[in-house]
Amino acid sequence: MVKASPVARSRDHALHAIFGRSKGVLIGVVHLLPLPGAPDYPGDGVAPIYERALADARAYRAAGFDGLIVENHGDIPFSKPDDLGPETAAHMAVAADLVRRETALPVGVNVLANAALHATAVAAAAQARFVRVNQWANAYIANEGVIEGAAARASRYRKQIGAEHIRVFADAHVKHGAHAIVQDRPLAELVRDVEFFNADVVIATGQRTGHAADLDYVRAIKAATTLPTLVGSGVTAENVNDVLGVVDGVIVASALKINGQWWNPVDRDAAERFVAEVKR
Repeated sequence: MVKASPVARSRDHALHAIFGRSKGVLIGVVHLLPLPGAPDYPGDGVAPIYERALADARAYRAAGFDGLIVENHGDIPFSKPDDLGPETAAHMAVAADLVRRETALPVGVNVLANAALHATAVAAAAQARFVRVNQWANAYIANEGVIEGAAARASRYRKQIGAEHIRVFADAHVKHGAHAIVQDRPLAELVRDVEFFNADVVIATGQRTGHAADLDYVRAIKAATTLPTLVGSGVTAENVNDVLGVVDGVIVASALKINGQWWNPVDRDAAERFVAEVKR
């Protein structure tokens, strides 16, 4: 594999800086229940939201995960960033802070859909270490419509609030979307655009939540960047070691939920089997 040439100023290895190592990083996702303002919010108060988040976080920690991402996946259908209310950021900040305090693990934040400014504000308030941004550079057609890259606005906002320490984990060739707008540019160039716009980590995914990315596709993304790389969907106990043979870490959720369904609680036994397989 030919090593990629850098297209941005070199930075320290974000995974090592956050998790203490550069390879084999395991990140679990805490999918929050529907938040106030979301269509499926049952209106029974916020206590169940935080209790579920903490239960899932404890299960990941007990299994041996290195870090967590707090995400508002229960807020389907997701709004575009400019349509998100302040209540989403407020409740996510509380949840992320509770998870960080409870587990003492490094925590990241993902505010769907592509709400990088909201995520940065949440991360700053909750003392989180990173944000995940699905579309950092360029644009694509998502379930929510046209989603533009957030790098310019989010980077300036991060600077304005003194949060430059918060790292950016950015997806390349984002799931749940079509990339016809930029299809005249090779995959490697789209990956390099993410690095060029000063992301810290590149994430490869499949076509949708829980869908496994083809390993040749992951290798192509890995080969295109000098940044650390993760796979962010479709990782299971059966394929995790093959995936970790290519990239530096994985983001896991659906495979470790009861019955493999993302909306269910984390299955602690499944999480422990997953980590045991990695260690084996």
